[in-house]
Amino acid sequence: MTVRWVFYESWQMECCGTPFSVGQEVSWPLRPVDPEDVLGEHCDKEKYGGMLLVEQHLDPGPEITGRVRAIRLVHRVYEETGPGSRTFVPTPDEASLEAVDSCPERFGHEELPAEPGSRRHRGTTGVLVALDVPDAAPSAFPDRP
Repeated sequence: MTVRWVFYESWQMECCGTPFSVGQEVSWPLRPVDPEDVLGEHCDKEKYGGMLLVEQHLDPGPEITGRVRAIRLVHRVYEETGPGSRTFVPTPDEASLEAVDSCPERFGHEELPAEPGSRRHRGTTGVLVALDVPDAAPSAFPDRP
């Protein structure tokens, strides 16, 4: 068995997903994703290289079955591009992981203190899953998207 890191986006889970727990066997359509897109530009590429994304809508990849070994909520901080713009972008260094035993069905966000005139919030963008997959399964994916 090989452990692969799989990101399950919050909107995909909220739309059509079924919550799961550590130890459970799951089958998902997967495709490659750049770990920087999930964890920010300063993520550990040695650890998270070859990350996969659950994709149930646009161009789903092959379905892979595996056992969930660990689940981490992915939290990102977003800040407004300018006062009153109502457009938010992720901050490059403010991603965090929180270990949980099961994936929630819904994800949230909270407002954070910010400089006067700007707004920030912390949102849970999905879950990062350590998935045990058969040794042959990862070869179906290139290392980079």
